[in-house]
Amino acid sequence: MNCGTASLRADNGAMSNETLIASPGPDANSVRTADGKVQRVPEGWCLVPPGDPGLTRRVKASGPSWTVQQKRGRKVFSQGVWAPANIVEQIKAELVAERSTEQHAKRKAADARRRDAAQAEYVEDFHAAVLACLAFHPNYAELAQRLASAVTTHATPVGSGTVARTERIPIADRAEAAVIAWLRHQTTGYDSMVIPRVKGKRREVRRMLAKRSSELLQQYRRGEGMAVTECPLRRALDAIKAIPA
Repeated sequence: MNCGTASLRADNGAMSNETLIASPGPDANSVRTADGKVQRVPEGWCLVPPGDPGLTRRVKASGPSWTVQQKRGRKVFSQGVWAPANIVEQIKAELVAERSTEQHAKRKAADARRRDAAQAEYVEDFHAAVLACLAFHPNYAELAQRLASAVTTHATPVGSGTVARTERIPIADRAEAAVIAWLRHQTTGYDSMVIPRVKGKRREVRRMLAKRSSELLQQYRRGEGMAVTECPLRRALDAIKAIPA
């Protein structure tokens, strides 16, 4: 447990009674508020690290706390929550007692079964959506199945952060985006490209590669496949198949 030991500044007394969302400060015992000001962590406060949602929720609900978040690209990552140490210890003790009961164990097992069932159903639905998106000519039905399985395996794991895990767009759109993303990484040189750090350049490259991938898919939709040695899609799928389990 990481406790702030630095002395409070004169303007920090009021801050310790507020609930804040801040970014990391210049050192381990400080945060930076939305207006750019650096605030010292109040004495007697502890940092609750991310990873235990139940503990974090209760700490936040118990009173003033400082949530530390860091933005990297388009994503925001939690760096933990600062809160009074005595409250944190009390909540942790309560959770230990609750989590040691048989009732809690049964509830956790039931929750896990529900999550597994929901995940299995989603994987099946997503695989079907990918197949529908591909719409390959019947002559290439087996190839479509292989590609759908590869995309689904990559895109659907919980916590993968892929477009397949978002609920903001319809599943058909998720499937299409996942196919294009898979082709970009598996059938082009995108991952090894040196792209100038110019605003909009990476987006331009991705659009160009997406057009190339779409043209490849259109060939198989029309039944105009190509030899394995000439087809980047078939080579990529064969490479995956060749990897030992």
